[in-house]
Amino acid sequence: MRSDLVLGTDTTIVLLLAGLIFLAALALGVWKYQQMMRSEEHVAHPYVDTAHRAALLYSFATLLIAVFVELSGWSPMVDLVAAGVVVVFFVAAIATYVYHGWRRDTDNQLRQPVRGTTLFMAGLILGEIGGVTVLLAGFVKAQLL
Repeated sequence: MRSDLVLGTDTTIVLLLAGLIFLAALALGVWKYQQMMRSEEHVAHPYVDTAHRAALLYSFATLLIAVFVELSGWSPMVDLVAAGVVVVFFVAAIATYVYHGWRRDTDNQLRQPVRGTTLFMAGLILGEIGGVTVLLAGFVKAQLL
């Protein structure tokens, strides 16, 4: 460990999660490539493609969240809970895409939603926007006020 750079435990945890999501994205890229090579059209199932892209984007979004956590004026527990809610929904979304890609059961999960989809989507919207709002407010409090 570098002695001149000390991150908070909350930031370290979020950075680790970003790295794990990025690693998952790379693995999903291998799955996508395999499907592309086996397909006559050389395309992967839409949800395999979506899972790969979402994981890449969410890994970098999680890095941004880690910056807000590190520079926030809230307590580490508030920051960790807010970041955790966001990351849990990121991972849940990726897992849903992987599930549909593995099952090859749909190319649009909202066309015939299963029970609980609307509730999950409402939770995702509130959780992601709410968590980021808490972290952004903590950043503003500590860095701009």
